[in-house]
Amino acid sequence: MKSETMRVGLLAALALVGALERSGAAEGVLGAGRFRAYADGFAAGDRETVVNAIPNAAAWEWMAANVPRFECPDKKLEEVYWFRWWTFRKHLKETVDGWIVTEFLPAVPWAGKHNSINCPAGHHFREGRWIHDRRVLDDYAVFWFRKGGEPRKYSFWAADAMEARARVIGDDGLVRDLLPELKANWEAWAGDHRDESGLYWQNDGNDGMEVSVGGSGCRATLNSYQYGDAVAIAAVLDRAGKREEAEEWRGKAAALRELVEKRLWDAEAEFFKVRPRGGGELAGVRELHGYVPWCFHLPGPDKSGAWRQLMDPEGFRAPFGPTTAEQRHAGFRVAYEGHECQWNGPSWPFATSQTLTAMANLLHDYRQDVVSRKDYWEVLQGYVRSHRFRQLPPERAEGDLADGAGGLERVESERPWIDENLNPYTGDWIARTLLKQRRQAPDERGKDYNHSTFCDLVISGLVGLRPRADDVVEVSPLLPEGEWDWFCLDHVPYHGRVLTVIWDRDGTHYGRGAGLQVLVDGERVGGAERLGVVRGKLPERRGR
Repeated sequence: MKSETMRVGLLAALALVGALERSGAAEGVLGAGRFRAYADGFAAGDRETVVNAIPNAAAWEWMAANVPRFECPDKKLEEVYWFRWWTFRKHLKETVDGWIVTEFLPAVPWAGKHNSINCPAGHHFREGRWIHDRRVLDDYAVFWFRKGGEPRKYSFWAADAMEARARVIGDDGLVRDLLPELKANWEAWAGDHRDESGLYWQNDGNDGMEVSVGGSGCRATLNSYQYGDAVAIAAVLDRAGKREEAEEWRGKAAALRELVEKRLWDAEAEFFKVRPRGGGELAGVRELHGYVPWCFHLPGPDKSGAWRQLMDPEGFRAPFGPTTAEQRHAGFRVAYEGHECQWNGPSWPFATSQTLTAMANLLHDYRQDVVSRKDYWEVLQGYVRSHRFRQLPPERAEGDLADGAGGLERVESERPWIDENLNPYTGDWIARTLLKQRRQAPDERGKDYNHSTFCDLVISGLVGLRPRADDVVEVSPLLPEGEWDWFCLDHVPYHGRVLTVIWDRDGTHYGRGAGLQVLVDGERVGGAERLGVVRGKLPERRGR
């Protein structure tokens, strides 16, 4: 069965490559072949512990056919971009219920059917919306609601994730078909996770954030997910012409927004915090999940002061990614004892992804002067820096790691890597270190962990392709002025076309003109002399 699945996956990838080459879309501005060395290099240093539909031997064929191509002067960032597509492909699993996307490669006992876990599924949709083969996420969406998935085992922003994907592919068909299930899912949360205050409560572990300082209760996470899902359902209903029902769902969202801003916002601390079930005082700690509301444009502009904490070294700022609790708090820990997955201090790619998504929304869609594109760049660079396996010198024992000392210069060797949680000061993968010490199975549980986004942050944040439901393509890069003289994002599937974004300050790198340009199927639809907002109208699809 496994060998047959691998064969089918390889044939499908090769067939798509052939079709693209025949159409002329495969070459574009950035020919696929120039990036093959990344996939070959990743495979050469890899121990393939688990093989799903697309093995390492077929990885490049799949990547060449499916993923947007990206190059830039920062080769570390570029390498991580390609590495994350290479690892994402490992998690594509073809089952009797269609394609799904896994979180862990080895089977874990808390997973559901086919080793599925809904906790990171919102990230899977955000990242996977940029691949050309639509079957994967089509099947995955249906799986959660009709093929045995457990969409409420953990918190999950299902409707928002699927609607965000629909804005990339330019097709509402699937999410409209799933609307009855998406609405029922929203109401089910209201049925058993609604506090007497009207807010939603969640255990921190079922938020995927166990051993948190603020603990369980009415958290900004699930409340924001419910808000975002209500907004997404309303948007789909609007596009389906069901205005009255759409207005009803906007009303649900507005009521929840008011509660979140009134009950979870600490005006003195300028932050969203946890409130215990049944009332009580807000938790006395700022935690990184307090930025989640901005993932869904929930907060008003008066709440932007919260973002000062992200760049404060006593707040969340750290060299290998933001800490999950503010460092000034007495409960902050980077512990090498107890539970290996603690959210009381370590940096988590899951939370870093949400924070950068939220920050991009803040920079694109709010008027504020608290953080800038340079701040976004700094946080993104820390995230890039975290994507390494660091073999520390023998004299640096466990205690040395635990005390938070050291830093960037004490690394003996490194290679591209993604895992569970990090020591924010040294870059050590904490859960992996502890599981190895304890000799706990399964083997390399967190290796190639699929619990976050990265490529979407480059595409929709740094490059600034902002997906829309209408026929306007909008690009607004968050790259700071003067940082790079050139970059190119190519071979992007968007509304049934292939999109390209080129930045070439003086026109000498790509020889296609100076400035920022947006191309659709090779046709220029907009541009600007400097990095800024570019909007253009999508041309008619070829063949119409």
